[in-house]
Amino acid sequence: MKKTSLGTGLSSLIPNKLNKENNTPLEKKKFSSSNEVVKIPIENVAPNPNQPRYYFDEDNLKELSESIKEHGVIQPILVTKIGNNKYELIAGERRLQATKLAGIKEIPAIVRLATNQEKLELALIENVQRHNLNPIEEAKAYKKLQTEFNLTQEEIAKKTGKSRSAIANIVRLLDLPVEIQRGIIEEKITEGHARAIIGLKNPEKQRALYELILKNNLTVRGTENKAREVTIHTHKRKIIKQTDSYIQDLEDKIQQKLGTKVQIKKRGTSGKITIDFFSEEEFEKIIKILNR
Repeated sequence: MKKTSLGTGLSSLIPNKLNKENNTPLEKKKFSSSNEVVKIPIENVAPNPNQPRYYFDEDNLKELSESIKEHGVIQPILVTKIGNNKYELIAGERRLQATKLAGIKEIPAIVRLATNQEKLELALIENVQRHNLNPIEEAKAYKKLQTEFNLTQEEIAKKTGKSRSAIANIVRLLDLPVEIQRGIIEEKITEGHARAIIGLKNPEKQRALYELILKNNLTVRGTENKAREVTIHTHKRKIIKQTDSYIQDLEDKIQQKLGTKVQIKKRGTSGKITIDFFSEEEFEKIIKILNR
């Protein structure tokens, strides 16, 4: 029997053509980590628990289903064996769902041995290369590789062909409030909008900017400008607050020294200090202290 050879990387998952003998019952074939394309019953394929893709466009899925009815599945799915004639999907969730929708009972597949980490990596790489994942799905997949499989951002970058900074920026999207993440998934805002929002550290300010984007249909550049305005305003208020605290502290210290009420009003580099006294004796006491 002829076999389709696989190389490395995503291209290795796409054979040039399906084997003409795919109709041979799967149980008559032997697999350890075979590169052979075979047909397996759809009902025997379990979903990939590490599938990075959560959302599927129903209209696109129906279009693919109609195409499969007409032309069949051009690219086989990738599975791993988990039991007697039982398989778990590694990559090709959309093709599997569309084939089910088309009412077809078998699907071409490549059977390979894979660890949980490899299953996630293969599924992630395929979806990233095909631009099938929304930014939140992609961020969650990278995060899972970090937390569950202890990969560094540098290692993930090498596996996906992205820069380390790109991985870091996408993962940061998971720090946004849930409603903003939902807005990214539903394409109400773009990843560019989200990166501008995340520049604001306060979640309430992030939500306010998100609502402003939706209300005024802000561009990414417009969002960046608004975020910059908020940051500058917040910085000024922080300086004012620090100045007010300093002035209050000075007032308290002078009042303790003079034993009377003292008020400092400062505007820029100018201002005035008001010292209250309520008798001639108190006035003379204050003068003596100031003379010292």
